[in-house]
This record gives sequence, structure tokens and C-alpha cells, in this order.
Amino acid sequence: MRLTLFTTCTLAMTAAVAYLTYRSAQLLREIEVPFNLMLSPAENGFRLLLIAVCFALAWLSGLPSARLGWAIESPLDDILIGLALGSAIQATLHPLTRWAVTRFGPGVYSPIVMLNILPETPREWLLVPLALAPAALVEELLFRSLLVGGLSVLWPAVALAIASSLLFGVMHAPQGPLGILATGAVGFVLSLVFLWRWSVLSVFAMHYTINVLQLLRASREREWLQQHFSDQADHFW
Repeated sequence: MRLTLFTTCTLAMTAAVAYLTYRSAQLLREIEVPFNLMLSPAENGFRLLLIAVCFALAWLSGLPSARLGWAIESPLDDILIGLALGSAIQATLHPLTRWAVTRFGPGVYSPIVMLNILPETPREWLLVPLALAPAALVEELLFRSLLVGGLSVLWPAVALAIASSLLFGVMHAPQGPLGILATGAVGFVLSLVFLWRWSVLSVFAMHYTINVLQLLRASREREWLQQHFSDQADHFW
């Protein structure tokens, strides 16, 4: 009974988070937000609530902590692996994005989300990276710990990794075809690393590293991103 309830609630929460993420990014095309999205009290409060719900679902499952990736035996190794793999992935994504935009045109990728979270002041450069931590944590708890780890007692873990990665990519559809492919591929790699290490810490460190390095890269290419977004707007509208 507990496992059935855990499965139902986890799948329902995943669907809700995927829809809200998709819809939020979609709305950015329609409205102009006068503040950094990562610093919205409502957004951050909601992320903390989701983290609490993930912990509650883990308790509800009755599964051992090792199955959920919480029995961390080598935290330093997990962090170093996450840092190394996250850095390697970001180093690959950047030239891929530039090449894809040049090859296929502005419609292949939308920087709308990045432009809305990119810090502009020293204060924002302090706070935005901090806000990225719970954002990355809730996605790893949900998509790796609960979906891949928890539900692997019912379905094959690799199949869950593929399914969760496809959903992870689709929920980033407002970022364009490249956003779907890139985030889906990164999601799959994160799932594989989770199954290799069975550690939420490793994938959290990896996810957070990707996000922070992406932010730093975007800050150096702010003008290119703004011009690309302008070209994209002209292309579609």
C-alpha cells in the first residue's frame, strides 16, 4: 500500500513540476519580468516546499536510504566526480550551442530563461548561485532519487532513466529543439551517474556545477545572448 501511494504521488508530482517548468518558461515569451527570476521569494519558497515534499515521499516509500541514493559512503569522491563531469559537460555544451545556432539558425535555441536569471549586480552574483542550489537539489531528488532510485523496485532502472530523461528534455521545450536535446541528454547522463554511484550528492554536485559554469559563460557572452534573442524574436514575430 505504501509503495503504491508513493508511486502515485511521485508520478503526480513529477507531472506537475514538469508542467510548471514548461509553462513558466513559456510565459517568459509573453511577459517581461522586471527582476531576476532566481531571486523571487515565491519561487524559492516553492522550491523549498518541493524539497520537503520529496523527503516526505521518500519516508512514505519505506525504502532503504541506499535505494534512494542517500547512503553516501564517499562524499569527497562524489563531489569531485560531480565537479569533473559537470565541468566536462558544460565545456561540451557551449561550443555545441554556438555551432547549432550558426548551422540551424536562431530558432534552434532560446536563451530566454538564461537572460532572466543572469546576475547584473554584485549582490545578484552572490545570491543567484545560492538560489541555484535548491533548484538543482529538487530536480535531483525528484528525477534521480525518487523516479530512478525509488521506482527501480518496480521497473528497470535503465528504462526509468530513459523515461525521466525524455521528460526532463520535453519540459525544457521553450528553450527550443536544442534545449530539449541537450537537457534530455544531460538528464540521461545524470541518471547513469546516479546508478553508478547511487549517490544524490554526486549528481547534485554535477548538476550544480553545470548550472554555475553556464551562468559564468553566459555573463561573458551577454551581448551575444541578447543579440541572439533579438534575432530570434525577429525570426518568429
